[in-house]
Amino acid sequence: MHQQDKEEKFYDSLQELEALVKTAQGAVVDKVVQKRPSPHRRYYVGEGKLEEMKTIIEEKEIELVIANEELSGGQARNLHEELDVRVIDRSQLILDIFAARARTKEGKLQVELAQYTYMLPRLHGQGAALSRLGGGIGTRGPGETKLESDRRHIRNRMDDIKRRLKQVVNQREQYRENRRKQQLFQVAVVGYTNAGKSTLFNNLSKSDSFQEDQLFATLDPLSRKMKLPSHFEVLLTDTVGFIQDLPTALIAAFRSTLEEVREADLILHVIDAAASNRDDHERTVYHLLQELAADDIPMLTVYNKKDLIDEEHFVPSSFPYVLISALEDASIHTIKQETEKIMKEQWQYYRGFIPEENAKSLAKIRQHTILEKEEYHETKEGYDVSGYVDPQHPVMKEIKEFHQE
Repeated sequence: MHQQDKEEKFYDSLQELEALVKTAQGAVVDKVVQKRPSPHRRYYVGEGKLEEMKTIIEEKEIELVIANEELSGGQARNLHEELDVRVIDRSQLILDIFAARARTKEGKLQVELAQYTYMLPRLHGQGAALSRLGGGIGTRGPGETKLESDRRHIRNRMDDIKRRLKQVVNQREQYRENRRKQQLFQVAVVGYTNAGKSTLFNNLSKSDSFQEDQLFATLDPLSRKMKLPSHFEVLLTDTVGFIQDLPTALIAAFRSTLEEVREADLILHVIDAAASNRDDHERTVYHLLQELAADDIPMLTVYNKKDLIDEEHFVPSSFPYVLISALEDASIHTIKQETEKIMKEQWQYYRGFIPEENAKSLAKIRQHTILEKEEYHETKEGYDVSGYVDPQHPVMKEIKEFHQE
């Protein structure tokens, strides 16, 4: 990577850290940047920079210092002792936001597991700071347990959470099984955090899932029905936002939340078209989809926030794509049309005649296929139908019965 690219990536990452702080209800008072070949072993920053930080903390009455990279337990401890304020890193900040945002039982358990996984190797000497988990950013620890006093207790608690998560995952598997039985076409909305996924999800399904200009606004997968222009209904699932350099503990813990994506028949990949590091965001999402073995699922790329860019000079990097604003009704209609178009390309065309005494078959065909034409013939006492069908769907049995070449 060129020096210039490295610097750009660094400043983008710093900007993201600011957005994370805002999401955690904090206010950034000052930023300190240091260029050095490698982080200081004891303090992460050099000793001269440490003195500069002490002055800023005193003058501006700063209460919390957040490092943009993961700190070792020793570095966090030494910084805390030197600066005399709480010190956390990017991973702890993300964990904190996840802790505040988790709504479902599974989400909460996963966050707690991730917090313990992160804390375990950092326990040594964090005693005082951890046993008094108060209010504020980076303090939403797992309960009041005196973490430093008993590693065994933490390991037992982690095993217990893993057991409970297994049960929840099995329950989710049952829900999925039921959905498969209902044979609904599933569309997953994925994207880098803050790309506008939840706004789009709400407008596509006309629901009111949590929607805010904050990172990680959605943590728990939500599913709603979405009606396409042909009135065919699909199941739309919103997912947690992807992010670069996600704490390892969190990637593991949120695996099952993201596994919803693997069940999808189509992925809507939402990208903030106005983001300065749009390509990085795209790559991050593709990389994670690959890790989830979901990179072979058909995808429609949705470039969002077109109102913030110069459309004439916009160059997409993924196809098929749409350029939209999630707040416009016309854009919502475009996505639904494109979704239907992709489905038709994957599915099989059919046409046939259904006698009116076969009303049951007609009802199934209306529900489970994209019906393009349905005309009643009085003389023949039945319906001419045509449309598109998933060749794997059980409704094929009815279609084969009435199919005409």
